[in-house]
Amino acid sequence: MNTGSDEPGEVAMAADDEKADGAAQEQAQGLGSRAPEFIKSRRILHLSWQVGIFVVGLAVVVAGIIMLPLPGPGWVVIFGGMAIWATEFVWAQLVLRWTKRKVTEAAARALDPKVRRRNIVLTSIGLVIIAAILGVYLWKFGFEMPWKIKDQ
Repeated sequence: MNTGSDEPGEVAMAADDEKADGAAQEQAQGLGSRAPEFIKSRRILHLSWQVGIFVVGLAVVVAGIIMLPLPGPGWVVIFGGMAIWATEFVWAQLVLRWTKRKVTEAAARALDPKVRRRNIVLTSIGLVIIAAILGVYLWKFGFEMPWKIKDQ
């Protein structure tokens, strides 16, 4: 890649600078409550606001957990509930940052040609094994369902 410079070390420095800028920007966003100022200024109102955010986030997370074995976007809903919590709670903001970092790293690893080649090879081997097992089953029993097979 050409970054517009003839200096070989500048490419690495630019990448480091971008990472440093991203971390600085993340820190600049700050942690803590994003409630409106008039809510933060009154202790009882702020506490009730936090309880409301917690209850709504909990309902969304529970709905996501229910959707995990059922049809529906379970993980997306769970992370949506975490995002709701992150508007008010520092621990949820830290969990979301960690999750975002891990997902980004996993996506980068998945796009690595070596990993993709390995995954294709493993998938091909798995399909060959499944085809062999299916072939042996059909050769031995034919198109009979397992619960209709008589002792042979």
